[in-house]
Amino acid sequence: MFIGVVLIILNMMQIGSGRYLEMDNKMKIYYFPDDFAFGVSTAAYQIEGAWNEGGKGESIWDKYLHEHPKYTKDGSNADIATDSYHKYIEDIEMIKKLGVGYYRTSLSWPRILPDGTDNKINKEGVLYYRTLFKELIKANITPVVTLYHWDMPTIFVDLGGWSNPVSLDYFEDYARTSFRLFGDLVKYWLTVNEPHQHCVSSYGGSTIPGLKSPGVALYLCTHNILLAHARVYRIYHQEFRDEQKGKITLPLDCNWSMPKHNGRPEDQEAAERHLEMHVGMFAHPIYSKTGDYPELVRQRIDNASHEEGFPRSRLPYFTDEQIEALKGSSDFFSLNHYTTYLIRAPSIEDEFEIPSYDHDTGVKVEQDLSWSVPGVSWLSVYAPGLRKMIKWITKKYGNEIPIIVTENGVSDRGQIDDYDRVSYFNEYLYELLLAIHEDGSNVKGYFAWSLMDNFEWDDGYSQKFGLYKVDFNDPKRKRTPKLSAKIFHNIVCTRTVDFNFLKPSPEPQLLLE
Repeated sequence: MFIGVVLIILNMMQIGSGRYLEMDNKMKIYYFPDDFAFGVSTAAYQIEGAWNEGGKGESIWDKYLHEHPKYTKDGSNADIATDSYHKYIEDIEMIKKLGVGYYRTSLSWPRILPDGTDNKINKEGVLYYRTLFKELIKANITPVVTLYHWDMPTIFVDLGGWSNPVSLDYFEDYARTSFRLFGDLVKYWLTVNEPHQHCVSSYGGSTIPGLKSPGVALYLCTHNILLAHARVYRIYHQEFRDEQKGKITLPLDCNWSMPKHNGRPEDQEAAERHLEMHVGMFAHPIYSKTGDYPELVRQRIDNASHEEGFPRSRLPYFTDEQIEALKGSSDFFSLNHYTTYLIRAPSIEDEFEIPSYDHDTGVKVEQDLSWSVPGVSWLSVYAPGLRKMIKWITKKYGNEIPIIVTENGVSDRGQIDDYDRVSYFNEYLYELLLAIHEDGSNVKGYFAWSLMDNFEWDDGYSQKFGLYKVDFNDPKRKRTPKLSAKIFHNIVCTRTVDFNFLKPSPEPQLLLE
């Protein structure tokens, strides 16, 4: 308790000054600036439930999981999820107790437009979201809203989803409707969550809707999502910004790529190639001065397409007008980061499906077995990767664009004493402090994933990312704060990282009341 009080006093004296203290172990204690935004994130399909209540239409996940009940690892679906459709007031109280000022969530496209198209607007869905946003604002919490977090209306699947350019028109209609209905309350908009992850997984056949075309449809998806984002960005700034005064961006998943053997030039080249194919493909058209896809991306896919006998590149070309529309089409860089991968050049024994994104990229992705894996198998803990990722973005696209970490977190197996997550927050947020104070990076905010345990897509409820535990066996979906809620609250309130604040102890810990 004494340490916490001292840190609060020191924080009041030094916050935002760029100064630091130095502990006995020579680790510098930095402070997050006064204007640094702390928040937590969720997504509509993962928390709301009420899948067929209040006039909501069917999403691709609703349909597929009902038709394939054993698809998820635990055979679950999100029909109820955390029941946030009915328990949003309780959720807001949880956010308040964390002390954060921002809450990122998403709109459910089929809850607002049950048929996917804007000729029919669901008034109950509109009322739900307007009430949610008003209650957040009343609690001094700023809503940050994603338009599309993977719950496309079912009707569009038969049309090919994002692989069909008609999706641009439907998304434009949905976005304009959302700006008109909620723009007086929402000042921060995110268009399409993690387009790389969505396109590679959903159009490479590994997740819903399972349209398996790993070398063709995933690039159509990529191209169309970028164009849809640019179109929606321009609509907002031309039709709504002057009155609503909001900001809009495209959230990108940005995990760090590290050469497996740093002394091998081929591994260094492979790591850089992986970053360009993963992050640069979406960031370069928006944030670079030249626009368009990175030259490396264009050359590799064009060359591979030619060698495979295609009459044209599997990656479509932008027109000059589209290149200009994409350039600068984000008001800040939205970065979702979880882990780091080891990257090596492939050997002669390695095989890739042809055509495919993996073959086009031409790298082998591994994990360092010495790094901790607290929960889901793909998430190894390597905190310096966040700082390295921010450095790469800054070097590529300049320091003028503000960076906000809109997702960062780690999963557990359901325990309340989630010391691995406590350590994760301490380490990753300290690296963020180093990025700000030692690298001069223009980082303006951090959102933890996630407020509470929720439906984690293919993993169902087998992986828990929440600061609050949710009892999915309880019809009331009881929420209980974990130890990580306490550590995150302390970081937010003191605006620094105190590695001694909460350590494993045989004594029971006092949770947030």
